[in-house]
Amino acid sequence: MRYDSVLDMIGDTPLLRLDPAAHGVPGAEIFLKLESANPFGSVKDRVAWGLLRDHIGAIADEDRVVVEASSGNTAKALQIITSMHGVRFRAFTNRVRVREVREMLSLLGAEVTEMPGLSECPDPTAPNDVFSVIGDLMEGEPGRYHHTSQYTNEDNLRAHYEQTGREIFRDAGPVDLLVGGLGTTGSTRGAATYLREQNPQTAVVGVVAAEGDFIPGIRSAAEMWEVGLFEPDFYDAIAAVDSADAISASLELATRHGVLAGPTTGAAYAAARERLLSGPGGPVTAVVIACDRMEPYLSYYRHRRPDLFGAAAPTTSDPAPSVTAEAMEAWIADGEHVVVVDVRTALAFQAGHLPGAINLRDDLLEQIMEAGTPFSEASRVVFVCPTGERSARFAARAATTGCRAYNLEGGVLAWRDSGRPLAGV
Repeated sequence: MRYDSVLDMIGDTPLLRLDPAAHGVPGAEIFLKLESANPFGSVKDRVAWGLLRDHIGAIADEDRVVVEASSGNTAKALQIITSMHGVRFRAFTNRVRVREVREMLSLLGAEVTEMPGLSECPDPTAPNDVFSVIGDLMEGEPGRYHHTSQYTNEDNLRAHYEQTGREIFRDAGPVDLLVGGLGTTGSTRGAATYLREQNPQTAVVGVVAAEGDFIPGIRSAAEMWEVGLFEPDFYDAIAAVDSADAISASLELATRHGVLAGPTTGAAYAAARERLLSGPGGPVTAVVIACDRMEPYLSYYRHRRPDLFGAAAPTTSDPAPSVTAEAMEAWIADGEHVVVVDVRTALAFQAGHLPGAINLRDDLLEQIMEAGTPFSEASRVVFVCPTGERSARFAARAATTGCRAYNLEGGVLAWRDSGRPLAGV
């Protein structure tokens, strides 16, 4: 089929029926909506073009700059579309946590600003989150910027209502169950709104990452509070999936069905199977939104499942040794050598850190620890993040190698709230 613009190739993605003998859910027809077939590789292509299509001409004429809060597929699609139209794009994000995503944005020339706030390990008191920074930017130079605002813009929903939902109904007929990951909520809300107009009994399950865990592209339930389009009552269920199940399900899609889908799709597929297997049974038509492909997340798979790449699996299920601020101070007062490793971003570290701490951003530390624990057995090593959730994993992993490793209870926030000093502020 001929196209005159790559933008005309966005949408009309395939709907793949999974072999019932392979998925093993009695009485269920399970389909994958392969959004990875969009030209830039993800479901966000529809959103990016839907947010810009009616405005890009005026934006270019007025030499305005497009800004968005995104660290992944939306930023990639917006960067490509704006560069095609000679428009500058800036992305603001809490974190770019997947190496391939970071490298792709850099390759495409995206201007990415990473803020101290951590969506995975949030600091609810941080005043400089991405949304307030974008707001300040626009207020400082009125008319200079165009904020596409994927988390609040109804055009996000409209793109999926007018396209994704219609395409699913056209190809599958009435749908009993729609399952998709929750980031902006645009794909599930937009598509399901159309599908419910055809079948009011359509159930919708939104999938989030288990609390304290990380799955690229979706949020935890606690993080959904900052998504303006999120309406909890719209969903029949919010299913939390951990990264291990997401990875296992994505590998199942690859090996049993030949679909190279990323971890978010794996999470959605795992949630769909669990709901269908625990339901009343009977003929059911279910659709899972497959938002992107597996290849951009190989480093994520390697970090989470090194055994899949021929390395020993970390025993991070062991409890993380922890230490209070008082106990750590006592060690130092007794003359012990204590190394404090802050795993937050450089900008967060600069905004305030424990005196004497060193900064090894978590994704860099992951890569370093793939080759072994880089700390002396003669030292105590204390890992620190905003609340102590993420650093606990590093402490547990390092402890299994013989390192005297600990997690600081309550993290930087507890340290600060106790009145102890922070350096760099």
